[in-house]
Amino acid sequence: MYEKKSHLIQYPTYGHDPDESQKSKPVHKKVLMITHDPVLKTKNSVKVKEYFNWNDSDALADAYIEDVKWASYGYANYEVVDRIVVDGYPVKRDGFQYDEHSYLKAWKKHDFHDPDGVDYLKLVEEFNMIERVNSGEIDEVWLFGHPYGGYYESIMAGPKAFWCNAPALQGTEHAKRQFVIMGFNFERGVGEMLEDLGHRAESMLFQVYKGMEGKPNNLWERFLRIERDMPNKSEVGSVHFSPNSVKDYDWGNPNPVLSYCDNWYNFPDLSGEPRRVDCSEWGNGDIRLHHLWWFRHMPHIIGERDGILSNWWEYIIDSNTVTV
Repeated sequence: MYEKKSHLIQYPTYGHDPDESQKSKPVHKKVLMITHDPVLKTKNSVKVKEYFNWNDSDALADAYIEDVKWASYGYANYEVVDRIVVDGYPVKRDGFQYDEHSYLKAWKKHDFHDPDGVDYLKLVEEFNMIERVNSGEIDEVWLFGHPYGGYYESIMAGPKAFWCNAPALQGTEHAKRQFVIMGFNFERGVGEMLEDLGHRAESMLFQVYKGMEGKPNNLWERFLRIERDMPNKSEVGSVHFSPNSVKDYDWGNPNPVLSYCDNWYNFPDLSGEPRRVDCSEWGNGDIRLHHLWWFRHMPHIIGERDGILSNWWEYIIDSNTVTV
């Protein structure tokens, strides 16, 4: 029997809410959620995620919504306004499409179709994404699917689309505004979903600070500092690197290092002294807890500094706020 699992958690004590006078007005974003979850007729007509006992996409989405709201101090509020479940496999960019037999065979042999990437324009057309964005019905799209479904973690569409952990989606320039299509794998968990959002955030902020590389007022570069690259000057790090990481995904590193990470909770005052931190600060290697810790350090108050918003979440949630 397939059992729907809850992915809601009790949140750790990362950061503190800003004063009401410093809080940005919350935003509400509408999501079209599409899940490719084909029925396996040769396996008692159960759906693919049921057969492999993978996660329920609705439960993942609900937990992710709560995580993003908490991580952004209540600023980012997502609502799934339409949930579509597709009994089928997405078409790859070369026209290939799995069926039940070919997917199960590929899974058994661990020999999957190449190229893996989906035909995004076909998905955009099939689900009227641009029309729905133009009408204001939706603001972004979440794709859920099985392993080797072919989704990027995120990709941006629209008239001024830019790199969003994937090349800008050409052929969508007739949209009235940019929108992001997220790609989630229901074999994985909420931590991996937050990783997708983290790389989206990195893409947005590299664009925001474009042209300021190496300058003292590039706060994004400062935020990313780690001990490995700048001894005794680490700050918060990136999605893949905590302050003491020596390699990708090294979130469980127990070695203490000096870090200025606490200062970001007091933004714009970054003048505090460093202290020694290790992986116990961000969940001892847990992907979800690290990413929540990372997000909670981002500037999240009203105002500007050097012409850049002091609430980085405005850029992360709405790419139309980013100057191209």
